[in-house]
Amino acid sequence: YEENVDKSYPLIIVFDGDYMFEVVAGNVDYFSYWEDMPESIVVGINQIDKRSDDNIYSEQNSLPIDTGAGFFEFVGMELLPYLESILRLEDFRVAIGHGQTANFINYYMLKPAPLFQAYITISPDLARDMPNYIPERLQNFESKVFYYLATSTEDVKSIKAKTEALNTSITSVENTNILYKYNVFEGPSHYALPAHAIPQALESIFFVFQPISKKEYKDTILELDGSPIEYLLEKYETIEDLFGIEKQILINDFKAIEAAINKKENYEYFEELAKIAKTEYPGTMLRNYYLARFYEETNEPKKAMKTYQSAYPLEEIAGLTKDFMLEKADEIKADFGY
Repeated sequence: YEENVDKSYPLIIVFDGDYMFEVVAGNVDYFSYWEDMPESIVVGINQIDKRSDDNIYSEQNSLPIDTGAGFFEFVGMELLPYLESILRLEDFRVAIGHGQTANFINYYMLKPAPLFQAYITISPDLARDMPNYIPERLQNFESKVFYYLATSTEDVKSIKAKTEALNTSITSVENTNILYKYNVFEGPSHYALPAHAIPQALESIFFVFQPISKKEYKDTILELDGSPIEYLLEKYETIEDLFGIEKQILINDFKAIEAAINKKENYEYFEELAKIAKTEYPGTMLRNYYLARFYEETNEPKKAMKTYQSAYPLEEIAGLTKDFMLEKADEIKADFGY
C-alpha cells in the first residue's frame, strides 16, 4: 500500500466482524494472491456486545428504528466517509453479513443511491417485509449490482424457508443489471455456513476478474463466432467498468487467446494481438513474437524472419527467450534460403 501510491482498492465491510473478519480477510488474501480478485481493503465492524441493538427494526415496516437506525447512520454517515478520507479506495464496495446482519445490509441497497455495489447475504434472518422489498428494489436497479445469497440443508428451519422463498422471488426478477448467485450447501450448520459461503461469494462476484480458465477457454472462447481479440478487450473493459480497476492484461490471457487463434487457424488475429502486446508489455518480445507469427502464417516469411531477429535486444517474457526467437528466425532462413 505504501510502495504503490497510485493504486486504489475495493472496500469490503464485514458486519459481525468479531467472528466474520478473519474468514473474509483470509479468503481475500488468498484469492488476491492468485489474482482471482483484486487486492482489497477489508474492514470489520465488531458488534460482539451490541449485535441485537444494532439490528433493531420496526415490526410495522421492517426498517431500522432506535439504535438500529443509529447504527445504520453510523455506517453510512461516519464510517464510510472516514475510511474514504484516510484510504485510497475504488468506487466498489462490498457488504457482508450473516444472520441478522445479512438482513441488515439490505437496508443500504434500499436507498435511492445504494452504498454498496455487492451484497453477500449468508443465511439471512429476514425481517417480515424484506422478502418483498429486496426483489422490488433489484427489479429497478439501473446500474450493475452483485447479490449473493446462501443457506444450507441444516440451516435454521425458519431462516432456510425464508431464504428459499427470497431466492424464488429474485430468480423471477428480469433485470440484466443484477448479477445474482444462490447456493444451498449440503451439511453445514447456520454458524458454520460463512466458512463455506464466503469463498463461493467472492469467486462469483469477481469471476470476470479471474484469469481465463480452461473452462472459459473451452466453453466460451473456442465457441465464439466473432473475434477472440474483442472478447479479450471486452473482458478487461468489464473489469474497469465494474470495479474501477485498470488491470493489465495477464500473460495467461494472452496465451489463452494465442491458443484459440492457433486452434481455429484464424491467424490474421495475431496482428491485433501484437498491437495489444505492444501497449501492455512495451519493451518485451511479446509484440514481436505475435507479429512474426502473423507474417509467418500469412505468407510473408522474410518479414517474419526479420521480426524474430529484431526481438533480440528486447526483454524476455513468458518463455520467449533470445535463443528461441533466433531459432525461429533460423528455421525460416533454412526453409527459404534467405
